[in-house]
Amino acid sequence: MTTDPLSSDRFSAGQQSIGDIQRAVGRSLHEHWVLYLIEGVVLVVLGATAIVLPPIATLAVTILIGWVLLVSGIVGLITTFWMRHAPGFWWSLLSAVLALVVGGLLLASPLRGAVSLTIVLVAFFIIEGIASIMFALDHKREFSGRWGWMLASGVVDLILAALIFAGLPSSAAWAIGLLVGINLVFGGAALISMALHARNVTANA
Repeated sequence: MTTDPLSSDRFSAGQQSIGDIQRAVGRSLHEHWVLYLIEGVVLVVLGATAIVLPPIATLAVTILIGWVLLVSGIVGLITTFWMRHAPGFWWSLLSAVLALVVGGLLLASPLRGAVSLTIVLVAFFIIEGIASIMFALDHKREFSGRWGWMLASGVVDLILAALIFAGLPSSAAWAIGLLVGINLVFGGAALISMALHARNVTANA
């Protein structure tokens, strides 16, 4: 069986281009590792603050989402009327008006908005938990011992949903802020780890 020299050349060229991209990414990480480190530290500090003061974080997230929806609704209205002869005008108009109304309600009453967002969060945990459990059970033969972790993850999601739902409406004051804080801490820790790794790898090279 003979090999096509053109295919081999293309394969080698592809490997070389991937290697060049990886080296370029490595150089970029090393050159800016301090910025990644600073960003990671800031995220960890903000996350820790949100965990310690979850009601304030929940309120801040609710207000932020309200502003995002309000601005997106305004932009949506402008673009919808600007392209009013395009297909789907009424659906685009409905979407923009809905974003305006929801954003305005969240800003007008962020505490009530936090309750609504918490209910959405509970629904997400329930769906995610059930999906993870069913996925684990369907693939337990292929995943061997690892399917148990996926099953445990789904069970934890359902427990979190039950705890948050049982604590409503008081849990709305801390649930979103606490989860956002945990997410920020983990994200910041990942950035710090990546920055230190980029510095050490190049320093030892």
